[in-house]
Amino acid sequence: MKITIVYDNNSNQENLVADWGFSCFIQTKNRKILFDTGGNGKILLQNLQELNIDPTSFDDVVISHPDFDHIGGLSHILNLNHHAVIHNPISFRGIRYDNKVIYYDEPKQVYPDIFLTGELGKREQSLAIASEKGLILIIGCGHPNLHNIINAISRFGKVYAIVGGLHGFQEFEILERIEKICPTHCTVHKEKIKELYPEKYMDGGVGKVFRF
Repeated sequence: MKITIVYDNNSNQENLVADWGFSCFIQTKNRKILFDTGGNGKILLQNLQELNIDPTSFDDVVISHPDFDHIGGLSHILNLNHHAVIHNPISFRGIRYDNKVIYYDEPKQVYPDIFLTGELGKREQSLAIASEKGLILIIGCGHPNLHNIINAISRFGKVYAIVGGLHGFQEFEILERIEKICPTHCTVHKEKIKELYPEKYMDGGVGKVFRF
């Protein structure tokens, strides 16, 4: 499995634009998934082009929650890609799509080795991909609380790594059970997490690639 951060507050390369928001491209054996779409569609498409990622190749688009910095590029993607299945939290309705849309209000296996928490706390859903070492958990902002997210997804396996935004998360002891952590986007206490768990910490930023 390969995860490429394509939208984040920081950038790893001069040719990639940093902006407030989050999106990552996930390649598994059978699916190509775009998780969230950042805050600006033009920036998202520019970063995808620079990273040689074809937006028409996505099989699925997963939206964590409908804040502007996670759905800002959605229309730009769907103008180019008419076959990707959209996976929305149950409360994100009211938008007309030509693409197929599925809504989630509880944890569910979406495909073999791919899982969603469904909407938690009437706010947000997270995605998990199974790997040989455990689940790779992808989070948009972590509004429902990391403890609740892990509890919801753990029915499908043990969480090995976390990539994504964690807002003001401070229950740092939870990370003792996690082997790898890449706090991105809105995470307030990145430096504290790095200080406490230097061997687990992974830097994020646009262009960062992880292989699990």
